[in-house]
Amino acid sequence: MGRSLKKGPFIDSHLREKVEGMNARNEKKVIKTWSRRSTILPDMIGHTIAVHNGRKFIPVYVTEQMVGHKLGEFAATRTFKGHAVKAALERAAGVAGAPGAPAGGAPAGGGAPSAPKA
Repeated sequence: MGRSLKKGPFIDSHLREKVEGMNARNEKKVIKTWSRRSTILPDMIGHTIAVHNGRKFIPVYVTEQMVGHKLGEFAATRTFKGHAVKAALERAAGVAGAPGAPAGGAPAGGGAPSAPKA
């Protein structure tokens, strides 16, 4: 469920103060924050905010299309390393199509079924 319109968007006070101070001084330095829950406001456009993802700070350059979203949406917390099954199939297909490989190639299913392990 979203936040009430009566309350307005949530932004941590320490982050709001930093952005307002930078706007008042007309500065464009990187702002480090752990506040992934803060909503991006129009005042933040053009600033670079380094958002912590649990391990390191990810620099996020705020554009007009980001207004209304949360800072945490732009700093992923998980590293996607691919699908293991798909990678194994591609390796098997690559070995079968390699020069010097047997003419028949390897079957897609992985060959004959092996005996059950006891």
